[in-house]
Amino acid sequence: MDQRTKIACIGAGYFARYHVDAWVRLPGAKLVAICDQDEAKARALADEFGVERIFTDPEAMCREVDFTVADIITPPETHLALVTLMTQHGKHIICQKPLAPTLAESEAIHRTCVRAQKRFMVHENFRFQPWHRKMKELISEGIIGDRLHTITQTMRTGDGYGPDAYLGRQPYFRTMPRLLMFETGIHFIDVLRCLGGEVTTVFAKMRTLNPVIAGEDAAIVLLDFASGAQGIIDGNRYNEANHPDPRYTFGTTVIEGSNGTLRLSLDGTLTLQQLGKQEQKIEYQHERRGFAGDCVYAIQRHFLQAFGSDTPFETNGEDYLKSLEVLEACYNSAANKQLIKL
Repeated sequence: MDQRTKIACIGAGYFARYHVDAWVRLPGAKLVAICDQDEAKARALADEFGVERIFTDPEAMCREVDFTVADIITPPETHLALVTLMTQHGKHIICQKPLAPTLAESEAIHRTCVRAQKRFMVHENFRFQPWHRKMKELISEGIIGDRLHTITQTMRTGDGYGPDAYLGRQPYFRTMPRLLMFETGIHFIDVLRCLGGEVTTVFAKMRTLNPVIAGEDAAIVLLDFASGAQGIIDGNRYNEANHPDPRYTFGTTVIEGSNGTLRLSLDGTLTLQQLGKQEQKIEYQHERRGFAGDCVYAIQRHFLQAFGSDTPFETNGEDYLKSLEVLEACYNSAANKQLIKL
């Protein structure tokens, strides 16, 4: 008897192929269908990865195919309706970010799953990147001391300059009223919460550097953590990083504690410099496979493990709403030029 968890993907756009690739590689998953309103996209993705069934109507897919988990990989404005439909058909949910256009709608998604008594996880994959897992492990071991001082995250992707910005990969970025923090910065908010704990105050400044887009493409965010540590997110999609593949780690990270510093470079190199000692390289496993260190595979493996053992997901609805509250505070702070307390 096949004990694999049956998965159906909704969405066959740019990022969906990373999901599909990971599901077909995971021994505990069986991908049974792909659904997209564009039949040609669904067919191309299904043919590439050997998936038998395709659909253009998610409700028809629920009626005609036996599956347990819906993997939603569509634009954020579609998520609430799809989550509602899937839970009505008895499906559990893993859903891509951004979770929804507003915090209120994100909360409604969480409530829908709670009321339906269905498992729900946000596909927030950055915290599953191998360098972040290793840094979390080292912090927990006290390798840079028993007190965290500062986490500084810098990002320069260089895909947002010029009149053709974003057209090659994700053209909808050009019209989003909220861009950098909503689409990309939320990853680092979640990572910093994972590494540093809960956030208590937020101060943010945002700018639009490229006049051809609607939203912000640069931001500096200052965070205070309950532990007394501080965080800095310095993000900019306009300017370029000094590396041929800035999307491997998506930036550099410096974590300072009472006994030293951890540093992440753009090529995935991780170093430790304890106070009074020479900087040394930390050996750990990471590879250029899938997306950003194969973090999509890692998060979907976590989903299957937690789903199978009925244990909490790291990025379940209740936890992820805390990251979204920080995100909303960033926009409130930038709009009102005020420090926001959570």
